Amino acid sequence: MPIERSKIHQSVRIWHPELVNIYDSEIGEDTRIASFVEIGGAKIGSRCKIEAHVFIPPGTVVEDQVFIGPNSTITNDKHPDLLKSWDGWEIKPVTIKRGAVIGANAVIVAGVTIGEEANIAAGAIVTKDVPPRTKVKGIPARPY
Repeated sequence: MPIERSKIHQSVRIWHPELVNIYDSEIGEDTRIASFVEIGGAKIGSRCKIEAHVFIPPGTVVEDQVFIGPNSTITNDKHPDLLKSWDGWEIKPVTIKRGAVIGANAVIVAGVTIGEEANIAAGAIVTKDVPPRTKVKGIPARPY
């Protein structure tokens, strides 16, 4: 699993570099990345913590001081269709604002913005924007 074509600050700690796949991305200072993480074409801020088995696809922006729990998945295509032309494929990026917390096994659907200091419960499926400092849980995720 390679680390290729990425700008990674020298203070970033990747626990097992041989067990991650990072390409075409930018990662800010003091970020921590666990094993079996894939980050492709994304921008990750400073002082973030990304736990094991997280998937972060192209177009994703993760601002500073974000925690992403293990096995969390971010998507960037609301309507995947392998039968349509690759030329017509449109990325719907996800933005996770400063200080947000994403619980284990959460799924963030394409095109969603998670507000500053929002809290996504473990196992939640987020299909709509989450306002700043809001806690959400469930399927689909709702405030609580």
